[in-house]
Amino acid sequence: VQLQAFGGGLVQAGGSLRLSCAASGRTLSSNAMGWFRQAPGKEREFVAVITWNGSSTSYADSVKGRFTISRDNAKNTLYLQMNSLKPEDTAVYYCARSSYNLLVSAISRYRYWGQGTQVTVSS
Repeated sequence: VQLQAFGGGLVQAGGSLRLSCAASGRTLSSNAMGWFRQAPGKEREFVAVITWNGSSTSYADSVKGRFTISRDNAKNTLYLQMNSLKPEDTAVYYCARSSYNLLVSAISRYRYWGQGTQVTVSS
């Protein structure tokens, strides 16, 4: 499985961005998919996860109510809609495919990772 995240950029606080993650090699449909982020000097952290059919989602408290994760299995694509962005959301965002179809947040539960896309929110 190869994952490629894109859609990042520079946005002002309060703005929106939509990240996409395209998969190739194998379909996404059998596993949960997640988004993570890593700010400079900090550890990579969980952002959101969605089950294989999109019926269940889970979010980090810091993004709950502002970010929405979704997926289109027919297009082998994962999305992250980010609204009301804050400067503290600045990070490199990574998509990942879980080894399970569970709402897991632990990095160790994800086997395949995309290369990351930079999101910068200015104040």
